[in-house]
Amino acid sequence: MNSVMPLQAIAVFDIDGVIRDVGGSYRRALADTVESFTQGRYRPTAEAIDELKSEGRWNNDWEASQELIYRYFETQGQPRADLTLSYEALVDFFQRRYRGPNLEDPAQWKGYISQEPLLVSAPYFEQLTQAYIAWGFFSGATRGSATFVLERRLGLSEPLLVAMHDAPGKPDPTGFLQVADQLSAGNPDIPVLYIGDTVADMHTVQQARQQRPAATWLGVGILPPHVVAADGTYAANYAAGLMTAGASLVLPGLTDLTPDRIERLIHELPPD
Repeated sequence: MNSVMPLQAIAVFDIDGVIRDVGGSYRRALADTVESFTQGRYRPTAEAIDELKSEGRWNNDWEASQELIYRYFETQGQPRADLTLSYEALVDFFQRRYRGPNLEDPAQWKGYISQEPLLVSAPYFEQLTQAYIAWGFFSGATRGSATFVLERRLGLSEPLLVAMHDAPGKPDPTGFLQVADQLSAGNPDIPVLYIGDTVADMHTVQQARQQRPAATWLGVGILPPHVVAADGTYAANYAAGLMTAGASLVLPGLTDLTPDRIERLIHELPPD
């Protein structure tokens, strides 16, 4: 950053549904997992997954898979306490669908992760830098998966990232605050945006406000591709859910969040 011009804002990004389209990867692996562990009796739709995530608690897709399995069997009259469900086996199944049979070597990942469409390109982040907007990532994805898309696919060079296991899961704001603190260089007056696609993302911003009310925290909701492709009513309801959860703005895609749009959002804030 040029020291002559101070930072204008900090933008912290979620990854899934914002940077990459996970409708045919993470969400597909989730549906595969639920279908397998219910012996083929139930495969959740995209709408059912959205409904679960709208509760604001199921950012971790392994845990979301487990919860949908439990809920299915509960509808069949089987209490979850009576079920024998290995979380470790569930995670292994999920990861083999998502990454492929070679779980540890990113060069060999041939699973659903290799098919994820990107929703932005590297020049987008260069535009932010040129506009004196610092940026980083806070994601519930594993570090391996997040690094795969940010460095291998997008070509970013060691971007600031807090991923799964680096901090508590959303909506706990710890990881979000860690990224913001590193980018702010000790200046608490720089407005901070969190850009995500779920209720949990917006709740993360709300909790940051509660912990540090003197700072400026803004949530920007991004409609994930499967929502944009749905009918207008579904997309409108999804956007309304993000606004209710605390978003200051909802956009149909990340590229709509230009440096100019960020500047206008910041300046539209009401006076103290």
